Amino acid sequence: MMWPSIALLTFVTLQRLGELVLAQRNTTALLARGAREVAPEHYPLMVALHAGWIIGLWLLAPGRPVEFLWFLIFMGLQALRLWVLATLKGRWTTRIIVLPGAPLVRSGPYRFLRHPNYLVVIGEIAALPLAFGLPLYAVVFSLLNAFVLHIRMKAENAALKSAMILK
Repeated sequence: MMWPSIALLTFVTLQRLGELVLAQRNTTALLARGAREVAPEHYPLMVALHAGWIIGLWLLAPGRPVEFLWFLIFMGLQALRLWVLATLKGRWTTRIIVLPGAPLVRSGPYRFLRHPNYLVVIGEIAALPLAFGLPLYAVVFSLLNAFVLHIRMKAENAALKSAMILK
């Protein structure tokens, strides 16, 4: 039966495309308010990683059974993703954007973690392939994601520190 895997892949693909639209809208609005982008050079690498992850899943996962436990974990991560988006509102982007004078968000999941969105992404990169019974795929993309997130988090923390948001 192909439809569960196709439905899940369609959901994730549409979600990511919608997030790109939202991120671009928020980025444009933030830049208009005087924000600046920091460390844009790693962004194409991040986009390539996520695009490759989804494209690869489209090539390997259709027709595979969806393992219920990993599906539930993945859907739980979606709830956390929505919490992050709802907390950041217009400040959520896929780029590193610093708005001078804006305080660091410390509500929602940011009360507990400095980078909850990255925790969600780490979980998703592993959980979705595992839901399709693709453990090697999960490991490979988790390692690639760790490499990209290391670069990104270092740049983001430096940007926040230079803006004197982090102490």
